Amino acid sequence: MGWSDLIYVGMGLGLGLGSSSLWRRRQKSAPPPVAAPHEPTPQEIQLEEFDALCEQLKQTQLAYQMASEMSQFKGGFLARTSHELRSPLSTMIGTLQLILSDLCDDPAEEREFVEQAHVAALNLVKLIDEIISVAKTEHGTDKMDIEPIQLAKVFDEVDDLTYLQAANRSIRLEIVPPDQGIYVLADLPRFRQVLVNLIDTAIAQMEEGSICVSAHCSPESGCVHIWVDDQRSVSAWSESWDLLKHDLESDATKSSNNSKVSSGMKLLMNQTLLTLMNGKLEVLAVPSESEESNFNRTQCSIPLARL
Repeated sequence: MGWSDLIYVGMGLGLGLGSSSLWRRRQKSAPPPVAAPHEPTPQEIQLEEFDALCEQLKQTQLAYQMASEMSQFKGGFLARTSHELRSPLSTMIGTLQLILSDLCDDPAEEREFVEQAHVAALNLVKLIDEIISVAKTEHGTDKMDIEPIQLAKVFDEVDDLTYLQAANRSIRLEIVPPDQGIYVLADLPRFRQVLVNLIDTAIAQMEEGSICVSAHCSPESGCVHIWVDDQRSVSAWSESWDLLKHDLESDATKSSNNSKVSSGMKLLMNQTLLTLMNGKLEVLAVPSESEESNFNRTQCSIPLARL
């Protein structure tokens, strides 16, 4: 073996010893291995999947119920409109028939019947105006002025228009002021009309209880969700569609108190107006611990304005 071979052998031994020492130092300084996370058992996985399926089933049932009802509202629009208009018209016909048949005892009673017919005619015109207004907006004859509006301002106006009615019926009405910086894209008069109608309908269908109106911003969906929570059952807004079985006599007896659009017709008009403003109206059910307690949540979604 020559000197050159000895030199190469020495270099190899030096490199081997150096790399071995370096490897031992790295092993000592390396962090301890991390323990593997706990993996869920098959029973835990099945329980989580079962809970998720139950929640999806509830939401699907609610969505189907809402879609079914709204389909009935749209499909039966003509029947509903006819029923809404027939009641005051029946009063006019009935009172005028009494006068024409000379069934009045004296001129004072005849004048009273004429006044009743006049009030029924005014109610009929009011109902027609409300229905035509929504129909013209949907058709495009009346253009919407959709612009950014401050939601807090709308809530203040709605509070002014509804608190007296709630107080007169001993209903606790709470309208939670939203953040001053929240703006929505909507037509102010029609958007205000929708919120007032939702609150008015809840008040009219309640004998006691409370109503709470609150706003919940959802930037990820680009909407603001307005909740109208009240103590009605979830089926309170659902009306019977067996409208054509009522006779004129029964309508005439009820017409004196029928000066407003029914809750079902209001729901249809509200849904139509919100759709035209790129919004949405939903009736949600919130489960309760007690089957006896009633709770209803109406969700009004409106696009969020980006300022």
